[in-house]
Amino acid sequence: MKVLAIDTSNDVMGVAIVDDNKVIGELITNVKKNHSVRLMPAIEKLLNETDVKVSELDRIVVAEGPGSYTGVRIGVTVAKTLAWSLNIELVGVSGLESLAYNGRYFNGLIVPIFDARRGQVFTGLYQWNDGMLESVMSDKMVIFSELLTELKERNEPVLFVGNDVDLHRELIVDILGDNAIIANFVQNNPRPSELAGCGLLKQPVDVHSFVPNYLRLAEAEANWLKAQKK
Repeated sequence: MKVLAIDTSNDVMGVAIVDDNKVIGELITNVKKNHSVRLMPAIEKLLNETDVKVSELDRIVVAEGPGSYTGVRIGVTVAKTLAWSLNIELVGVSGLESLAYNGRYFNGLIVPIFDARRGQVFTGLYQWNDGMLESVMSDKMVIFSELLTELKERNEPVLFVGNDVDLHRELIVDILGDNAIIANFVQNNPRPSELAGCGLLKQPVDVHSFVPNYLRLAEAEANWLKAQKK
């Protein structure tokens, strides 16, 4: 099965082509540039360089969120359009779950994080069990200091992974001390090939009803709800 994976949920833009258990090609950048302009050329370049035709694709896997509202929308829109036009399968995968795969072989809890501002993060708790990544706590947006306090009570090693970890490094170490393990910088970029691998384990979704998983309302939606309550 040939899979095209797409991730534009944060500053990292990644696309990969995977054929069953083989990574055919992968393109990753971590720059603050417009994903809407760069994504389709990146997909076209990867297809050309790997000699894969769009007609050979069997499945599209996309990072469904959380992350940047605009970034998530771009990736999901392109993925849905390709899946519909090519009449192939579509799978959505949590960007946090995909990032947690970078903690492969770590013996303990894995905490992938995307910064959500105002002391909040998007995160989940994961761990490896018999070669499979398992969710210990569902993805959510939390006040990070409160989560760290809960993790302290577990008194076990915790691996923090993601490009936004440095924003919270001091807080992490202050609360968890020696139990805080900060991932090496090369582990912090979400890998679209890991996204593809994760997507191979999941069931396809309905293309038309599939929507991003933002984990929070957009500011305009939140303000509208407040106005309605008044």
